[in-house]
Amino acid sequence: MNKNTFSMFNIPNMLTASNMLFGIFSILLTFSGRIDLAPYPIFLGALFDFLDGFVARLLNQQSQLGKQLDSLADMITFGLAPGLMMMGVFIQYQFDMQMNNKIDLSNFSFIWWVTDLLDFKNSYLIPFTALLIPIFSMFRLAKFNLDSRQSDSFIGVPTPANTIFFCMFPLILAQDFAFGSFQFQVREFIMQVWVLIPIIIIMSILLVAEIPLFSFKFKHFKWKGNEIRYLFLITCSLLIPLTRFWSMGIIVLLYLILSVIENLLKAKKHEIQS
Repeated sequence: MNKNTFSMFNIPNMLTASNMLFGIFSILLTFSGRIDLAPYPIFLGALFDFLDGFVARLLNQQSQLGKQLDSLADMITFGLAPGLMMMGVFIQYQFDMQMNNKIDLSNFSFIWWVTDLLDFKNSYLIPFTALLIPIFSMFRLAKFNLDSRQSDSFIGVPTPANTIFFCMFPLILAQDFAFGSFQFQVREFIMQVWVLIPIIIIMSILLVAEIPLFSFKFKHFKWKGNEIRYLFLITCSLLIPLTRFWSMGIIVLLYLILSVIENLLKAKKHEIQS
């Protein structure tokens, strides 16, 4: 092996490879019918996705190769894995509602779905809607690599944030909420096809939308200039223990709202200065 080969297998790139492996583990869990466990490898993948960039900057090992590897790994963990996971959510919910009107994640739902899909039943084509997630993620990741405007902030929802949002659905589907409780009613509402499909379409479009969103790259750690970031982190630290699995969806929505507020404040400040 020459020097270039050894440099390819450096620590940051191995962390990127770990990110991809966790994405594959999530896909395997989805296909085995364990969509309740599929989000957890994605969470670990997100951790390694953060670490590869952090370590690369720390060791001064940033490279174009690392950038491309990062996007390829992200396509698996934050594109394909959540898309297939949401297909599993559609399939599982349809199956359980048809069988006994009760959520039972012990069923091997993918086999049932493929069998009925061969009968060309239109209702079983609905889960394919979830494949919009990897399709739009592909465009998002390619756009990010070419867009010089996204060095310090994001334009469009980052794929990890989009994936964290969708991780909420299999987790709340697996919860045994008391019949008739508020959480039960909310779950039953958002799991309806006519609600879930628009959510997938909107979140997929937001991946490539020209909407500026703040990033978590701190140039300094002072309050001034980082108000939105600190406010977001403080709120998240309160939401996670209070709302548990629901917090994933709430946090992503909060991220979008705070970004819009920051954009409006910047626009107003610029208007005053001009």
